[in-house]
Amino acid sequence: MYRSWLFVPGSQDKHLKKVKELKADVIIFDLEDSVIKSKKDEARVKVSDAIKKMRTNVKFVRVNGVHTEFFINDLEELVRPGLTGIVLPKVNKRDDMIIADYMLNQIEMKYLLEPKSLTIVPIIESAQALHNAYDIATSCSRVKCLAFGAEDLMFDMNIKSSNGIETLYARSKMIEVSKASSIDPPIDQIYPNFSDMEGLKVEAEKGRNLGFQGKLLIHPNQVATINKVFTPTNEEIKEAKEVIEKYYQAIDEGFGVSKVNGKMIDAPIVEKAKRILEYDERNNTM
Repeated sequence: MYRSWLFVPGSQDKHLKKVKELKADVIIFDLEDSVIKSKKDEARVKVSDAIKKMRTNVKFVRVNGVHTEFFINDLEELVRPGLTGIVLPKVNKRDDMIIADYMLNQIEMKYLLEPKSLTIVPIIESAQALHNAYDIATSCSRVKCLAFGAEDLMFDMNIKSSNGIETLYARSKMIEVSKASSIDPPIDQIYPNFSDMEGLKVEAEKGRNLGFQGKLLIHPNQVATINKVFTPTNEEIKEAKEVIEKYYQAIDEGFGVSKVNGKMIDAPIVEKAKRILEYDERNNTM
């Protein structure tokens, strides 16, 4: 699981040159919304070169949708060693994922890559996609998590504004679907005002409390805030260790529950504590 997923425009040299310096957990080279039609071919070349030069970071490419004229060329030119996977926009149903999975299978064979080595992160950004979210999440073994495209969903559903309440159902459903599908927690929506750090922090905290693993970002200035919000605090880590220790001590003494800081500790609380420690360990090794 990763905290910060940063979009980098695939056609802009000044942004591509800086990716090695960025502290985002995941870099998403964008070939879709941020690249105009006449720049698609040029952007593929630039992104391919950037991926080859990067020795660190988890690297994804947001390709164009499966029903566009650009999709096959995106895969043909960018699926190479070093790429972690693709972020797939405009996914509406299971069939879209089957197409993407099949095409990746063919390209992995063509370039002698390990079968099923590339991940797909589908973006849920329409009413139809939200309705079919479970089918999308379980469509193939490549799906490790979902991402929430709030701006497009709001447009599709005629939602006029968002203070969090209007998209709460959609966000909660993505958490539910992810858990039911046995995939990682989803990635939360972008925060479009990249100069409002306090607003970003508040929204990120809401996302973390709902159960998201991290957040989509549109500006490098947002990375530090998101990494901090989605990283367990020293107090949370300390309590998690104490919870695990006290629980197993109680088990050894013949009890199924224990108490830490006045709170009852049972098996679900222990599993949550383990998850906090695993998340902290992963962040420290990145």
